[in-house]
Amino acid sequence: MASQDKTDVTALEEDAPGQPISVPDSGDTGESGKLKMIVQLVKKCLGVKDIAAMRLSLPASLLEPIPNLEYWHYLDRPDLFAAINDSDDPFERMLAVLRFTFSKDLKFIRGKVCKPYNSVLGEHFRSHWDVIPVDYPSDPNEPPIQHLYISPPVADPAPSSSYFFSSAAVSAPDVTHPALSETASVKSGRSGKSGFSGLSFMSRGPSTTTAKTTPSASPQPVETNLEAGMSNLSLANDRDSGPLLEADETAADKPRIRIAYLTEQVSHHPPISAYHAACPSRHIELTGVDQISAKVSGTTVRVMPGSFNKGIFVRITGGAGAGEMYHITHPVASVNGLLRGSFYVTVGDTTIITCSGGQDGEKLRAIIEYKEESWLGKAHFLLEGVIHEYDPKETVHEEWTRIKHVPKDRVLAVFDGSWRGRIRWKRVDASDSEYATLIDVSTLHVIPKSVRPLEKQQPNESRKLWENVTEKLVKKEYSEATKHKLAIEQKQRDDAAERKRKGVDFVPKYFEPDISTGIPMLTEEGRKAIEEELAETADHRLEDSAPTPQPQGVDLAEDVQA
Repeated sequence: MASQDKTDVTALEEDAPGQPISVPDSGDTGESGKLKMIVQLVKKCLGVKDIAAMRLSLPASLLEPIPNLEYWHYLDRPDLFAAINDSDDPFERMLAVLRFTFSKDLKFIRGKVCKPYNSVLGEHFRSHWDVIPVDYPSDPNEPPIQHLYISPPVADPAPSSSYFFSSAAVSAPDVTHPALSETASVKSGRSGKSGFSGLSFMSRGPSTTTAKTTPSASPQPVETNLEAGMSNLSLANDRDSGPLLEADETAADKPRIRIAYLTEQVSHHPPISAYHAACPSRHIELTGVDQISAKVSGTTVRVMPGSFNKGIFVRITGGAGAGEMYHITHPVASVNGLLRGSFYVTVGDTTIITCSGGQDGEKLRAIIEYKEESWLGKAHFLLEGVIHEYDPKETVHEEWTRIKHVPKDRVLAVFDGSWRGRIRWKRVDASDSEYATLIDVSTLHVIPKSVRPLEKQQPNESRKLWENVTEKLVKKEYSEATKHKLAIEQKQRDDAAERKRKGVDFVPKYFEPDISTGIPMLTEEGRKAIEEELAETADHRLEDSAPTPQPQGVDLAEDVQA
C-alpha cells in the first residue's frame, strides 16, 4: 500500500474483511417473508461489535428503491438551513441553527425507517433545492414563516417533560402556529408522486384546514425532474395523508434561494461518505463526514457516529455572521421494533452545538438533551436544552456535556418539547420573558430535491448506477433486482482486486483524501461539480449569488480545535 495513515481514506479499503455475510432470500415477498429474513439478520448480528462495518449482502426485497447517498443528507428543510445567517444578532443565529438541527432529519418523523442501497466506492450523488426564503412575523419571539411543504399543526404527540429551572411538570400551552397564514394554499398529499420522485416521506395525518386552491405559480409537491425516475414505492406512514399548504401568490413570486449538494463514497470498508452543501446567495455552507457505528442490543439497533464522523459543520462565509462556524454533534439513535417488523426511531444522549470564529468576545453554545425512553408504554420523544455563553479562550465549557453541568449564570435561554412535535423556548435573562414556539416539526414535510435526468448523469452517479435495481424493485421483480445488485457489488470487488494487483490506492474524485478533522475539503473537481449544480437551469427566478468562496482548510481545522 502507498500509505498506512488511517486519517487518509486511501488506506482504508485494504482493511476489508473476507466474504460478505448474506441473508438468503426466503422467496416470500410478503411481510411475513421479510420478517423472517429480518430475524435471520438479527441473529447473525448478535454479539457483533459494529454491524455497520460488516459486509452484509441483503436480498433486494429488503431494500427500498433509493441510493444510500441520496437518502442520507441533512437538508430535509433547506429553507431553514438557508435562514441561519438572516439575523444580525448572534443569539438569533443560534436559534436558527437549532431550528435547522431539529428539522434536518424529517425523513425519520414523516416516513418509515428503511434500508437503502449500500453505496459503492467512488459513487457520488448531487442535487439542488430552489426554496422560497422564510419571512419573519412581527413578534420576534415567534419562528419564521415558511412557505413550502407545510401542513396544519397537530396536537403534541406526547406530554411535555419537566423543564429546566422548574420544580414541577408543566403542560405546553395551546398555540396557533404563526407559520400558517390565512392566504396559504392547500395541496393534497395523496399524489402518487412525492418528494423523492415518488418516494414519499409525507406523514399522513388528519385534514382540518380550509384554504383557497393552489395558485398556478405554486410548486407541485413532486420532484422537479421526473425524468430522473425513481420509484413510486411509498415510504409514508400508514395514516391518511393531510393537505400540504404552499405559498400564497405573493410569496410564490419571490426569488428562490438555491442550495447545491454533493456527496461521495470515499471508503467502502468501513463505509464512509463525505458531503458538502453550498448556498452562496446567503453566504452559508454545510460539510461533514458520514460514518455510523451500529450494534444490536436486544430487539433494537443502537446507532452512533463512527470514528471519522465528527458531526455537522455549518460555516458562514459572509454577511452578519461572517467567519462563524457551528459544530453540531450527533446524538445516539435506536431503531426499535425489529422483531415486530414495525420500525421506529428513538433518540438518546445529547447534541451539542458550538459556535466559534467570527467576531471577538463571548460565544454561544447549545446543549440538547434527549430523554431516555421508558421500557414500558409508548415513546414520548422528549427533549430539553439550554443556550449558554462561553469564553472561547478557556476550555472549562468542554466539560459541560449535560444541562446540569452549565452554571446558571451562563444560561441565556432554555427550551423543551418533543423532537417529533412542538419545541418551545424562553429567555431566562429577562424577567418578562414567556415561552414561545421555537419550531413545530409536526407541520413540516420534506422539501423535494432537483436531480439532473438520468441521461445527463455519469455512470457512477447514484441514480444512474442503481437504475436497473430501482426499476426491478418498483416492478416487484425481486429476483431480477437482486441479480443487478450482485453484479454491481461484484464489479466493486473486481475493481478492488485490480487496484491491489497494481499496487495503487483508490483516490476520491470530489473530496481530498484526508478526512481526519471531520471537515472534508473539496477538490477542484468537487468545486466544479458544486458550481455546475448552482448553474443548473431554474424554473423560478433565483436570488443573486455571491461568488463561491475558496476553501480554507487550515482555518476550518483551527476552528474545530478551538
